[in-house]
Amino acid sequence: MARPGECMILGFDFGTRRIGVAVGNELLGSARELDPLSAREGIPDWRQVGRLVEEWQPDLFVVGLPLTAAGEEQEMSTRARKFGKRLFGRYGVPCEMVDERGSTGEAKAIARERGHRGSWRDEGVDGISAVLIVERWFVAREGLPR
Repeated sequence: MARPGECMILGFDFGTRRIGVAVGNELLGSARELDPLSAREGIPDWRQVGRLVEEWQPDLFVVGLPLTAAGEEQEMSTRARKFGKRLFGRYGVPCEMVDERGSTGEAKAIARERGHRGSWRDEGVDGISAVLIVERWFVAREGLPR
């Protein structure tokens, strides 16, 4: 495990067809998007996930928790939690859930600024959303004793 404040993080924006992925470095306080994972009913190709784990050697997984506007859990919340539990079960790396409310809208705004034409189905914003989820984890950690 990394020293406090020096975690390498793999962040995920869970979806049933595509799962956004980002890698973050706590020491630098930054994250960048990686290629999304294809999924079938929320189940990724675990070999691809294994390759990411092998390449990045994360100290922590962070998974976006899709809540309603009122902050309540919904069916996708349950599925995202299950995905997080599977990550932990397969790789033994701790997993934390992060409130992802508003991240898709924010990701679309960022994509538009970068010239995205709005064909979200063809060119998703899953990676940008995963970056935002990792960044929210950084913000939540600020000020906490290490």
